[in-house]
Amino acid sequence: MSRPRIVIVGAGFAGYRTARALARASRYKADLTLLNPTDYFLYLPLLPQVSAGILEPRRVTVSLSTLRGVRLLLGEADHVDLDGRTVHYTDPEGASGTLPYDRLVLAAGSVNKLLPIPGVAEHAHGFRGLPEALYLRDHVTRQMELAAAADDPKGAVARCTFVVVGAGYTGTEVAAQMQLYTAEMARRRPLPGGVRPRWMLLDIAPRLLHELDERLSRTADRVLRRRGVEVRTGTSVREATHDGVLLSDGEFVETRTLVWCVGVRPDPLVEATGRPLERGRLIVDPYLQVPGSPEVFACGDAAAVPDLNRPGTFTPMTAQHAWRQGRVAAHNVAASLGIGERRPYRHRDLGFLVDLGGVQAAADPLGIALSGPPAGVVTRGYHLAAMPGNRVRVAADWVLEAVLPRQAVQLGLVRSWSVPLDTASPELARVAGGPWRSDRQPAPTPTPTEHHRGPGPVKRSDIPAEGDS
Repeated sequence: MSRPRIVIVGAGFAGYRTARALARASRYKADLTLLNPTDYFLYLPLLPQVSAGILEPRRVTVSLSTLRGVRLLLGEADHVDLDGRTVHYTDPEGASGTLPYDRLVLAAGSVNKLLPIPGVAEHAHGFRGLPEALYLRDHVTRQMELAAAADDPKGAVARCTFVVVGAGYTGTEVAAQMQLYTAEMARRRPLPGGVRPRWMLLDIAPRLLHELDERLSRTADRVLRRRGVEVRTGTSVREATHDGVLLSDGEFVETRTLVWCVGVRPDPLVEATGRPLERGRLIVDPYLQVPGSPEVFACGDAAAVPDLNRPGTFTPMTAQHAWRQGRVAAHNVAASLGIGERRPYRHRDLGFLVDLGGVQAAADPLGIALSGPPAGVVTRGYHLAAMPGNRVRVAADWVLEAVLPRQAVQLGLVRSWSVPLDTASPELARVAGGPWRSDRQPAPTPTPTEHHRGPGPVKRSDIPAEGDS
């Protein structure tokens, strides 16, 4: 008999974990193919540190070629034919292909959530992957350097004003890390007229990190305000222009930088399956199988997984759940091939953490609220334990960052047209000429359009379950 064919779509937290676990469980008993736009797994929680110049970009990636027994196929899934049991995809050079499967794992992840606000698609910077992180660092560095050389203090103020929309995990950590980065640049090269970098963090919610325990929210709020970050809750953007943003309270803020961190939505790929959805996520049973198609599994941000600890609800879109669901998906796929017994997805939250830059953090491991250096130690210790690779290199970068000054230079590796924010919308993506983005891995659009500016966990990981590390 021929070996069963297993296809995994996406190599984010869920897809990578599924592939790694399946490679061990079904070695020599199945053909395993991983379809992903890039050749690496991206550890999203540390992406703000890449933008801030703390970590070298490759530190937050893990090569997919290290997955032994897994065939890596570079490409973007365009359509899934559940009746024909095939996945249609486009490779990086535009060629089309088809993958037949006996078992399918949909772990396509999520894309930027783009709200219908005038000017945002054209003028905002997202934060979803390495290209965006590198572009944002170059952009912020350039604005600071242009401001330092400016003769007009008013123009310098606009260039040194940075607005972050969305005070969840990503927005809070981006504002925290980048504020320290610009403050250090200003100390080395003073700005004209005593101008200081200005960071604003906006959210329509009543408090930042509103999805977390209020103690963590208060800690983060206190740290950011003490550094001078303007935290404005109950406030959002009404319109974005080249010269600034109009806030919902009527104030116009002159700025050249708008960072869009309002959240994510499930990848549009799952909508085309024609199966029941829950707010864009593919509904699955507790075993992560799609009802009516037992050979199809889904996990991560693309799947609406029942929360057995809270009947009637679904697990939230977090890296913590995606990582754990990937392990259960692999176990159940193997069980469907006669290796072991299947089991439902059940979790136990061990806490949350937010890196606020320097030695500051907010964390509540096992429900114990921590702040300051103790929380910082827990946060970095967690990331080292949770990363599937590069631990020594990451730790080395942290040591060097503590004793040596950061290098604030532009690398010029990513152009603005290659990271348009509007590809988060499938309709706008067709206009821009780029493909839909899947599983946290943005790809360059082949049609350079200079007015498209923008670089897109993130979702943030939390404390791992026992054995996850």
